[in-house]
Amino acid sequence: MTILYKVYNNLYVNLTNRCPCACTFCLRQTRDHMDDSGTLWLKKEPTVEEVIDEFKKYDLSQYKEIVFCGFGEPTEALDVLLPVAKYLKAHYPNPIRINTNGLGNLIHDRDITPEFEGLIDTISISLNTPDAKEYHKIVRSKFGEKSFDSMLDFAEKCTKHIPNVVMTTVATTITPQEEEQCQKICSDLNVTYRIRPFED
Repeated sequence: MTILYKVYNNLYVNLTNRCPCACTFCLRQTRDHMDDSGTLWLKKEPTVEEVIDEFKKYDLSQYKEIVFCGFGEPTEALDVLLPVAKYLKAHYPNPIRINTNGLGNLIHDRDITPEFEGLIDTISISLNTPDAKEYHKIVRSKFGEKSFDSMLDFAEKCTKHIPNVVMTTVATTITPQEEEQCQKICSDLNVTYRIRPFED
C-alpha cells in the first residue's frame, strides 16, 4: 500500500481513494501509479499513526514540499490530514500543500477552511474552466451544479487562513480566451492563477 511517493522534489501523501468527482481528465482513469510510486489504489485508508510511521522512514530534508495529493480528494480524509499536518509542522520545516478539487465544504457540509490555519502553507484548487456549466460537464461532481460556486467560495475562504492560495487549469484544455477569464476570476478572488502542464 503506497502512502508516500515522490514526484520531482516533493513528497506526496496518498490518504484516500474517495472523491466526489469523476473528472474526464483524471489520471487515475488511465493509470494506477505516478512515476515509481507503485499502485496508489488503497486496500484501506491509512490511520494517522500509519501515515506518521511512514514519514519516519524518510529523510525529509531531501524534499522541497510535502503535498497531500493521491488517488482521491485529500479533504475526504480530513480527520487524518489535519493531525498529520500538525505532526509535520511540529517536527519538520517543509512547507505543506494540499491539491484539492475545492469541494471540501460540500463534502463536510461546513466551512473547513479555518482548520487549515497554521498547518497548510499552500492550497492548490482545480478551477478547470471559467464556466459553471462546462465545469459540471468536465468534473461530474456528485454535488451537481452548485459545485462550481462552492469551489469559488472555498477558494475565497481559504485566503483568510492559508498564505498561498492557487487556482489551476490544465494547458491545452481550454482556449486562451478562457484562460484570460480564469485569470480575472482569480484576480477577483485575490488568489494566484496557474496553468498546469498537460500530463497524459
